[in-house]
Amino acid sequence: MSYLLHIDASSLGEASVSRQVAQSFRDEWQGAVVHRDLAVSPAPHLSAAGITARTTDPAGHTPEQAKALAVQDELIEEFLGADAYLFTVPMYNLTMPSVFKAWLDQIMVNGRTLSFDGPPPTLGRPATVISARGGGYGPGAPKHGMDHLVPTLETVLGHPTNLGLDLTTVLPELTMAPYVPMMAPLLPMHEASMTKAHDEARRLGSVLTGQPASRLIRP
Repeated sequence: MSYLLHIDASSLGEASVSRQVAQSFRDEWQGAVVHRDLAVSPAPHLSAAGITARTTDPAGHTPEQAKALAVQDELIEEFLGADAYLFTVPMYNLTMPSVFKAWLDQIMVNGRTLSFDGPPPTLGRPATVISARGGGYGPGAPKHGMDHLVPTLETVLGHPTNLGLDLTTVLPELTMAPYVPMMAPLLPMHEASMTKAHDEARRLGSVLTGQPASRLIRP
């Protein structure tokens, strides 16, 4: 079975701008979806038992190692089974929510999702990251250069020596403009950013929907 794996990492539920834009993608996607909401069911942080279970004989696992490995197996099999990915990862304090980092730590395993002597098994599969942020981080913005989220995701998710996904980012910005008086002059820019983000999410959902994995990879 092929499916879109949608990983949600926003804590805000329906109030989340990242989730709202992701819904525009989902509205156009007509294939199967596996949705994992990390705010509702967070992946556990990687433990010593989880690390050592990867490199020891399963016959000798302690109960803690067996339990930790079962979590990793579930998340990794779910990740590898997808043909396309949608990640809802808002910027929290200049970087990713801790629940998303915990999920990454569980699934990034050499010999399974990573390979040190060849391409990863998910190389070239399409992935969309939707990441809302309260301010602006582009050239000319006061906080330009302080985005420690998108560059990290591009490296971890997209670099061919890591997970190797074909990554597209959608960035609704200035989401605090409606709530912070000093940002009121930026409201038109915020509204334009929201319109662009929803349009791009719908386009991506429509383009990718229902296509086999071999056709999902962009040239």
